[in-house]
Amino acid sequence: MGKASWVMREQRRAHYSLRLFVFGILVGGCAIPHVPSRVVYEDPTNFVRLETDPQVRREQPETRHSHPVAISAQVMDEILRGLSVQVHRAAIQKLFAGEAPRQPAFRDDEITILTPQLVEALARASPEERVTFYLSHPRTSIKREITSGGLYVREDRLHFILGNHQNVYSIPAYGMVYDRRYPTMPTAPKGFDLHFDPEEVVEEQEVTIWTRLLGREKDEIVINLEKLRIKSPSSSVRLNEMNRPADNGFPSRIVCYPPNKSAVSRLSSPSVSVT
Repeated sequence: MGKASWVMREQRRAHYSLRLFVFGILVGGCAIPHVPSRVVYEDPTNFVRLETDPQVRREQPETRHSHPVAISAQVMDEILRGLSVQVHRAAIQKLFAGEAPRQPAFRDDEITILTPQLVEALARASPEERVTFYLSHPRTSIKREITSGGLYVREDRLHFILGNHQNVYSIPAYGMVYDRRYPTMPTAPKGFDLHFDPEEVVEEQEVTIWTRLLGREKDEIVINLEKLRIKSPSSSVRLNEMNRPADNGFPSRIVCYPPNKSAVSRLSSPSVSVT
C-alpha cells in the first residue's frame, strides 16, 4: 500500500516536472510570453477572462471555436454542478481501497460567481478565444487556495478544462505570479480526475503521445450539449446553428433556449439574455 502510494506520487512528480521542462522551453528562459486577454469579470480574488487560444490556427479553420455562443444561466449552473473531481488512485490502490469518492468540482458560492460570468464570456468570445476562470481563497498572507481552468465550445460540444482544484499556491516574493497568468496550467502535480454526471453525455477524446507524456489525459472533459438536452430534459438545451460563415463551416452563434420559454430571438450582437 505504501509502495503503491510512493509510485503514484513519483509518477505525478515526473509528469509535473516534464510539464515544467516543456513550459520552460516554450517560454524561452526568462522571456514570459504575453497572453492576449480581455477581462469579463474581475475582483480582488477572482476573474473570468477571454484569452487567445494557442491551439487555434487562423490558417486552419477547423481549429476555430463556435463562438460566440449563448447558453442560459440555468444550463450553465447545471453543467457546473454536474462536474466532480476524484483523487487518482493506482490500480493496486483500487484493488485494496476501491475507487476514491467523488466530490463537487465547485462550491456553491463559486458557482454563484461563475455562472453569469461564464454565460457572458461565451456570448462575447470570438472563434479564436477561449474562456478562462480563476477562483482563489486566501489561506495566509503568502498562500492561497486556487481553482482555475477554461472552457470553449466547438460545434455542439463544450470542452471544460480544470487546471487546478483547491491547490494551495505559495505566492512568490517577487517575479511572475504564474497561477493568475496561466489559469489552465497546473501549479502542482495533478492528483485528480475530472468527471461529469450524467456520464452518458461525456465524449471520449483522442489521447496523443504528448498528452500522455504531460500527464494530461484527464485535464479536459467534453460534454455533448445535444445529448445533455435529451438526457436531462429539465435543462432544455436546444441548439440552433445561426449565421453559419462560409469560410470555416462552424456556426458563429448557438442559441440555447431555457425551459418553458419561447424561442430566444436571433442575436444581432455578441451578447446574451440570462434567464
